[in-house]
Amino acid sequence: MTPDDMQELARAMEKMPGLKGIDLRDVRRLAQLLREQPEIGSIELKGLFGTGVVITRTSSMVAAPSPAPVYHLPVAGAPAALPAPSAPPASEAAAPAASSLKEIRSPMVGTLYLQPEPGAEPYVRVGSRVTAGQTVCIIEAMKIMNEIEAEVSGVVREIAVDDALPVEYGQVLFRVDPNG
Repeated sequence: MTPDDMQELARAMEKMPGLKGIDLRDVRRLAQLLREQPEIGSIELKGLFGTGVVITRTSSMVAAPSPAPVYHLPVAGAPAALPAPSAPPASEAAAPAASSLKEIRSPMVGTLYLQPEPGAEPYVRVGSRVTAGQTVCIIEAMKIMNEIEAEVSGVVREIAVDDALPVEYGQVLFRVDPNG
């Protein structure tokens, strides 16, 4: 297709109902908007019967990689043993055998909040009794707050996540002792 054919096609498309010609300056402004607003993931322009603009936002929270254990190289003449990994957190050490505990897992990817609003009391603490259907936390996904409910009744023995951090689908959030 020659440049003249392309221009003729562009003029014809401008006359079609539901389709507005896009000026290069508009595209440049949209590209600048994407650079200035990192929470905008993409902008999609549609024409004809799907006329409109679709703007996709990305999560403002990015999961930080967990630090790997640091091993030091042995000094000449010293034994070549690697240091033992650190002890598990107190909440894991105090928990009963993992096989007897029921896990509440994340049903989605998002940012987890342990309380309904900043400064409020958390929904549950270690040692709290929960009933099936009780809200135990909130996961924010795509700017929507989703209440996560306990699937089992019992006593919370472990909170396996930290407040206001990203969680993955299927990640263990709580461990509950149904016999407690």
